[in-house]
Amino acid sequence: MFDKAKDMYKIQKQAREIKKKLKNTHIEAETEGVTVTINGEQEVMKVEISDEALQKAHESKKSLEENLEKAFNKAVKKSQQIGAEMMKDVMGDFNFPGLGGGE
Repeated sequence: MFDKAKDMYKIQKQAREIKKKLKNTHIEAETEGVTVTINGEQEVMKVEISDEALQKAHESKKSLEENLEKAFNKAVKKSQQIGAEMMKDVMGDFNFPGLGGGE
């Protein structure tokens, strides 16, 4: 019982460290001149629209909206993959029944 409590404390500590790392990890995704930068906690850090993409936006607002959506989705997906990899390293050290570890 005490060992499980120690393991849970260790996981919580590692999770806090990962959260810090994620906050300082910047993920960039680009789609046709629209660049989105988010951190690992999926907070938007920066959105950039190239002159070319802006010029096209004057012709088609819908195109710019679609490119923004695609860039945001790409960035979020990348951040989820990075977070999952970091957590996999932590969770791989522990064996919890029902959580994908050996039962």
